[in-house]
Amino acid sequence: MLRGTPFHPRTSALVESHTWRRWSGYLTVGSYEMTHEREYWAIRNAAALIDVTPLYKYRLTGPDVARLLNRVITRDVNTLAIGQVYYTPWCDDHGKVIDDGTVSRLGEQTFRLTSAEPSLRWLSDNAFGLSVKIEDVSDAIASLALQGPRSREILNAATGTSLDSLKYFRVIDVAIRALPVTISRTGYTGDLGYELWMDSQNALAVWDALIDAGTPYGITPTGILALDVARVEAGLLMLDVDYTSAHKAMIEEQKSSPFELNLGWAVSLDKGHFVGRHALLKEKERGSAWQFVGIEVEWPALERLFTEVGLAPQLPLTTSRTSIPLFAGGRQIGYASSQCWSPLLKKYIALAHVEAAYAKPNTLVTFEVTVEHKRKWAAARVATLPFFNPERKRK
Repeated sequence: MLRGTPFHPRTSALVESHTWRRWSGYLTVGSYEMTHEREYWAIRNAAALIDVTPLYKYRLTGPDVARLLNRVITRDVNTLAIGQVYYTPWCDDHGKVIDDGTVSRLGEQTFRLTSAEPSLRWLSDNAFGLSVKIEDVSDAIASLALQGPRSREILNAATGTSLDSLKYFRVIDVAIRALPVTISRTGYTGDLGYELWMDSQNALAVWDALIDAGTPYGITPTGILALDVARVEAGLLMLDVDYTSAHKAMIEEQKSSPFELNLGWAVSLDKGHFVGRHALLKEKERGSAWQFVGIEVEWPALERLFTEVGLAPQLPLTTSRTSIPLFAGGRQIGYASSQCWSPLLKKYIALAHVEAAYAKPNTLVTFEVTVEHKRKWAAARVATLPFFNPERKRK
C-alpha cells in the first residue's frame, strides 16, 4: 500500500495537478501545478524544495564500519574525512553496478549510506565476521532537497547562521527552529543545492520554517518531473532508467560496470580488495565495450523532419525514459535511455550508451525520431557530460 511521506500533510494540500508518482512505496508529487515549468525554473533561477524522503537510508556504526564500507563500495572510505560525503557505486562479484548513492561520514565510526533500492541484506551479508551495526533508518529520517541559486541564502536565514563556508560534498549539523537538522551540500540537479536530514517527527516544522524563510527568495515546492529534467541536464544517472541493477538484470547484456557508466573516477582500484575489484582490474586493462555519453540532437535536422509533414517540432517537455536507438555507419551502435528538451540550454538532449568506438565528443550519430507515427532519423552528436555545470554548484 502506498503511503505519504512525513511531509504529506503539506505537499498534498499544494498539489493542484494531482500528478502523484510512486517512489519506493511512497506517494510523491510529479508536479504541483498543471505543468512542471515553473518548478523547473525555480531549480535554475531561485530555489526548489523537493521531498526526497523515499531514499533508503542506513546508519552504520562500530569498530569495523570502515572495513565493511571498503568491502562494499568502490571508493576508499579511509580517505573520507568526518563531515565529508562521497558519491559512489557498488558492484557484484563480476564488477557490475548494483546501485549508487552517497556515503556520509558523521563520526569516526558512524556513517550514513543512501541508496535507491533496499540495501540492508547486501550490507548485512558483507558484514559477516565484522563488528558493525547496521540500522535501516529510512522511516525514521525525513529528507528534503533545497536546490537552486538562492538555496544558500534561504538556509542562512532559516538556520540563523552562515553556510557560506560549507564546501561541496560536505555535511554539517545545525538547528532550524531549535530542531536538529543535518545539512549536506549535495543534490540531484547539478546546481547549487543542499539536502536536509531530520527526524521524521520534525518534518513539518522544518518544512514550514523553510517556506517562511524562503518566500522572499522565491522558494517553490517542486515535484520529480522538474527534477528529472534537471538531472538529465546535469548528466546524472537514474537506476532502472539509465542502467539496470546487477541484482535485477535478466541477462548479462543488461548489466553495466562503473567504467561503462562514466563512473571510473569513483573506482579506487588501489585501495585493496572490494567486491568486484578483480573483474574491474581486468576491464581496466582491456578497456570497456560501452561508454555512457551525452547526445545533442541537431536542431536543423530535427526541424526539417517535422516541416516535411507540415508540423512544428514536437518534443518531450518532460523526461522520456523510453529507449531510443542510435545509429552510425548503417547499424545500431547504442541507445538513449533518458531524453528531454532542455529549457535552459534550448537543446534536445539525451543520456545514452554507445559502443566505445563512438564515444568521442562530436562523433556524428543518427537519433531515431517518430514523426506522425513514422520512424525518422535526425543527425546528432556525442556530447561531453554534464550538459550543464555552473560554477555556483561548487563555489
